[in-house]
Amino acid sequence: MSWFTKFLSSSIGQKVIMSLTGIFLMLFLVVHLIGNLQLLKDDGGEAFNTYAFFMTHNPLIKIISYSLYAFILWHAFQGIRLWRNNKTARGNARYAVSHTRPEERSARNMAWFGIVIFVFLILHLWQFWLQMKMGVLPPAEVEAYTHPVQNLYLPVIEAFHNPLYVLFYVICMVVVGLHLWHGFWSSFQTLGINHPRYTPLIKAIGYIYAVGISAGFAIIPIWIYFAN
Repeated sequence: MSWFTKFLSSSIGQKVIMSLTGIFLMLFLVVHLIGNLQLLKDDGGEAFNTYAFFMTHNPLIKIISYSLYAFILWHAFQGIRLWRNNKTARGNARYAVSHTRPEERSARNMAWFGIVIFVFLILHLWQFWLQMKMGVLPPAEVEAYTHPVQNLYLPVIEAFHNPLYVLFYVICMVVVGLHLWHGFWSSFQTLGINHPRYTPLIKAIGYIYAVGISAGFAIIPIWIYFAN
């Protein structure tokens, strides 16, 4: 077994993988949010459909997308693996001590938050992405292309007119925000970027990022539901 394989299978290696895949996913969320904000334009979905077509047909973006799916699965797998390892390592210690450290509680919460987010992603992809891949969406004309594109705007707007789905979506975004808040600064800490001078700043940036991303996504269905 090579040193690299040993490193990846070690506890530290698993945490580094979690951090790197997490950072990649956090960068993707910024791009995804910018695209989803096109839903707020009063143009009948032209900007959003143009964005959706570009993201699903540009060769470079498609490669990044497939990498994204792999990283999501890898991140989820490593998260569950670390959670199980930590649970096994604790053994029966929880019976001897009635309290746990904040870091341990945060780690357990991250596992549960991650499970909720993973379920949300599966439902989200099944409801929207799968319809595009199957080519069952009606066509729409957009100025950017000389040919019709799939009208992804239509099922999204229909979903955001359902109050139960809007509530479910917003709750999931709150969970995403909590997951990102802890995950942001812990990723940098795992990678060794941890210093009394810089850690407070990293935590502050992480808090702003987590609130901004989760609020940005959550405001879209709320806005659409009350605006139409």
